Amino acid sequence: MTTSPIRVLVAKPGLDGHDRGAKVIARALRDAGMEVIYTGLRQTPEMIAEAALQEDVDVVGLSILSGAHNALVPKVMDLLKGKGLNDVRVFLGGIVPDEDIPPLKAMGVADVFGPGTSTDVIVESIRKTVSK
Repeated sequence: MTTSPIRVLVAKPGLDGHDRGAKVIARALRDAGMEVIYTGLRQTPEMIAEAALQEDVDVVGLSILSGAHNALVPKVMDLLKGKGLNDVRVFLGGIVPDEDIPPLKAMGVADVFGPGTSTDVIVESIRKTVSK
């Protein structure tokens, strides 16, 4: 039985102009056998949700360093649900204060990774979450 690789959309929502970490993660996921679509900088939540739909992804990875996660993540989550993408898992990486993590997870974010998180930890978390 052949299983298709996990498809991951890596996106940089908002006005954050720093994407080195997103590119490192995209490459690590690719090297781990996942199919990765990187949308580039300054994506709107609408652009991200539409790309997730068009690319038929299993995972959306959001990289946010600007501190706008409490505004951007709920919007992305709502738009994904509005497009019927209830099975798409959302991961968040970036600068996220510890007190913001529980509400993000309560709205459906699968996991949150801060600076310095090992790429192996991220790969394993995605694999475990998608296999459920």
